Amino acid sequence: MAVASRIPRSAWVVALSAATLGVIYGYDGSNVAGAQLYFQDYFGLQGQDEAVETIVTAVVYGELIGALAGGFIINRFGRKPTIVAVALGYVVFCLSSAFSVSPTMLGVSRFLLGLTIGVSLIAVPIFVAESVPARIRGATLVAYQVAAVVGIIIGYLAALALSGLGDSVNWRIMLGLAAVPAVLLLPALLRLPETARWLVLKGRIEEARASLKHTDPEADVDAELSDIQSSISGERGGRIREMLRKPYLRATIFVVGLGFFIQITGINATVAYGPRIFQAMGITTNTQSILMSTLVQCIALVAVLASMTVVDRWGRRPILLTGITIMIVSQLAMVVTFATQSGDSFSTAQIVLGFLGLAGINIGFVFGFGALVWVYSSESFPARLRGYGSSAMLGSDLLANIIIVQFFLTVLGTIGGAWSFGLFAILAVLAWIFVWRLAPETKGRELEEIQGYWENGGRWPAPEEKGSR
Repeated sequence: MAVASRIPRSAWVVALSAATLGVIYGYDGSNVAGAQLYFQDYFGLQGQDEAVETIVTAVVYGELIGALAGGFIINRFGRKPTIVAVALGYVVFCLSSAFSVSPTMLGVSRFLLGLTIGVSLIAVPIFVAESVPARIRGATLVAYQVAAVVGIIIGYLAALALSGLGDSVNWRIMLGLAAVPAVLLLPALLRLPETARWLVLKGRIEEARASLKHTDPEADVDAELSDIQSSISGERGGRIREMLRKPYLRATIFVVGLGFFIQITGINATVAYGPRIFQAMGITTNTQSILMSTLVQCIALVAVLASMTVVDRWGRRPILLTGITIMIVSQLAMVVTFATQSGDSFSTAQIVLGFLGLAGINIGFVFGFGALVWVYSSESFPARLRGYGSSAMLGSDLLANIIIVQFFLTVLGTIGGAWSFGLFAILAVLAWIFVWRLAPETKGRELEEIQGYWENGGRWPAPEEKGSR
C-alpha cells in the first residue's frame, strides 16, 4: 500500500512547472491593477476610464482568441511543444509591454500576451491531467490555482514596492517582471516528456509507453496503455461537431455554462480593479488601495490552500457549492457597504465591511470556482475532445471576463456599488443552481471513467454496464 501511494518524482516536476506558469498568469492579472494607476498618468489618460478599460481588457481579448485556438494547437503540435512556446511568448510579450512607448503599443503588446495566456489556460491543465496519477490529479490541478493566487499577491507586492519610483519607470518594471520566471522555467519544460495520451492519439505507441514509465514508474504500464488505447480506438471522428450532439452535448452545455458563470459573477472586477474599488470606498492614496488589495489576496491564498488539501477527499461538488455560497454572502456585504454610504464618505465600519466583503468574494472564488475550473475543464471530455472542450469552457469564461473588465468601471460610476454588487449576487445565485443541477462528482475517477458518465446520459454506469463497455 505504501508503494502505491508514493508520488512519482516526475509528478512533482510537472506540478512545479505548471505552478510557475500559474504564477505568471496570476501576476499579470494583478500587476496591471497597480500599473494602471501609473501608466494612465504617464500617457495622460487621467479621467479616461474607457481608455484604461480598453488597455486592461486587451489581454482578455487575446486570451479569448488564444483559448479558442488552444484546443487545435495542442492537438496538432502536442502538449509539451505548446507549453514551451507559451513560456517563450511570456518572455517576449511581457518585455514588449514594459518597453511600450504609446498606449497603442501597450494595448497591442498586452493583446499578444493575452494570446499566449489563452493557449496556456488550455494547455497547462490538460498537460497536468494527462501527466500525473489520478489519485493526485485534483490536488495538482488546484495547485495551479494556488500558484495563480500567489502570482496575484506578487503582482500587488511588486506594485507596492515600486510605487515610490517615478511614473515613467515603475509601471514598466511591474509589467516586465513576469518574464523572469518564464526564462527560468524553460530548461525544466524542455526535459519533460510528451503525454502518453497525445502520443497514442498520434499512433506513437512505444513513445507513449516510455512516457508512462517516466511519469509513473510504479504503475502497471501495460494495463494503463491498454486502457488508453481501448478508449481512443473506440472514439470516432467529428471533433467540434461531436460536442454539439449526444452523448457529449450535455458535457458541452455544462462546461460552457460553468465557464460563463465563473467570470460573470465578478471575480476579475475585484482583481483588475481592486484598488479602484477601495478608492470608491474612500481610500484616497494609491499605496493604501494597493495594500488593501494585497491583503485581500493573502487571505484568499489561505482559502485556495484549504481547497487543495480537500479536493480529492471532499469531492468537487461540495467544494464548488460552498465557494459559491461564500461569494453570495460576501457580495451582499458589499451591497450593504455601498447602500449605507452617507454622501461621499464611508465610516470605518463600512470600510471594514467592504474589505471583508471583497476578501470573502475572493475566498469563495478561489475555494470553489477558481480551484475547480482547471479540474473540470480537463476532466469533462475524452482525449480527442479534451482540448476542444477546454477551449469551449475557457472561451465562455473569457467572454464573460471581457464583459466584466471592459465595462465594470463605467457601470460602477453609473449605477453605483450597491447595484453593481447586487447584480453579481443575483448571478452567483443562478450559478449555484446551475452547479447543483449539472455538475458531476468526478473525485477519484479515471479520465476514461468520466467519459462513460457523459455517454450514459449524465449518470455513472452501473458496474455491469461499465464492464460491458
